[in-house]
Amino acid sequence: MPKIGLQLYSIKERCAEDFFGALEKVAEAGYDGVEFAGYYEKTSKDLFNTLKGIGLQAAGSHISIEQLESNLNHVIEYSHKIESPYIICPGLPDSYRDSADAYKRTAELFTKIGEKTSEAGIAFGYHNHDIELKKFEGEYGLDLLFRYSDPKAVFMELDTFWLEATGLKSVDWIRKYKERVKLLHMKDMNNAEDLKNVEVGSGIMDFHAIHQTAKAYQVDWYTVEQEEFDKDEFVSIKESATFLQQLLKA
Repeated sequence: MPKIGLQLYSIKERCAEDFFGALEKVAEAGYDGVEFAGYYEKTSKDLFNTLKGIGLQAAGSHISIEQLESNLNHVIEYSHKIESPYIICPGLPDSYRDSADAYKRTAELFTKIGEKTSEAGIAFGYHNHDIELKKFEGEYGLDLLFRYSDPKAVFMELDTFWLEATGLKSVDWIRKYKERVKLLHMKDMNNAEDLKNVEVGSGIMDFHAIHQTAKAYQVDWYTVEQEEFDKDEFVSIKESATFLQQLLKA
């Protein structure tokens, strides 16, 4: 059964104020783990001890392509020390995705990165937005990226909100990529016109169908990411966690 995580970019301002205090509140909100978007200058030892002390798991880290290309050994070492099983590229500059050839080159680069992380026992993946759903030569950029990268080296962290913002359906992509979808970003939207990010379960996304589909393919984490709030962030993330806890019982 998937575990419930929080992408810490959701509460980045709170993390910047008091990182370890914010982690404690995430644990209190009912999450199993956290996906990192920076480590706020904390040592791996201190971060690991804090996670262990409050009962949170490391559910992966979003690492920029610049860091992956220039400092991969350090990225892998830090991930090992906090017992994080995933390294995820969260997006790409234009030059990596502005043509079919660019996507093919990026896929080759991703394969090399993934092969190296795999040697260290860490899986490497890519997190989409909507920009990768632009077509080149009749094919979505996201499809090009995954068609030309090695399935054994590169997995998909499917962002349900950004995929469905384009009119596509998460369930179709989960079925298409099957076990290659290791992680799901569970993000709800208020409606298809405003595309406002709201608490999971409070909008129009059909997470019951997404969950029923994902169950067949051993998705590891359902990770909440929220980018705008109408209420206190910690109240909001607790509502999303509570919804997902109920969803997992369905």
